Amino acid sequence: MEQNNKGILENKSFSFSIRIVKLTKYLKEEKRENILSKQLLRSGTSIGANIAEAQFAQSKPDFITKLHIALKEASETRYWLSLLHATDYLTDDEYDNILYDCNQLINMLISSCKTIKNE
Repeated sequence: MEQNNKGILENKSFSFSIRIVKLTKYLKEEKRENILSKQLLRSGTSIGANIAEAQFAQSKPDFITKLHIALKEASETRYWLSLLHATDYLTDDEYDNILYDCNQLINMLISSCKTIKNE
């Protein structure tokens, strides 16, 4: 399915995954950082993968579980971004920009989980 036909959460998480892949590439090529960026790549791309997987959940509880896993991955991603910033691999502007997107995803996932649980 094309990106524009998917839901807002799926689109945002896919776009975020692209940013994470590009950031990881930048960190490896320009900053020669491999350890933290590998962790960032895993958690940052896992957000969207879990959201995509939730679309084919077997039940409502399974759907909620997949969204919670995506939320946990987003929280972990925020941690790695903070660590990269604190260790001067990311400038303030780079960090603030991608952190904003990460926090948006976290807020959307929290809201989605609450809404679905109350249905």
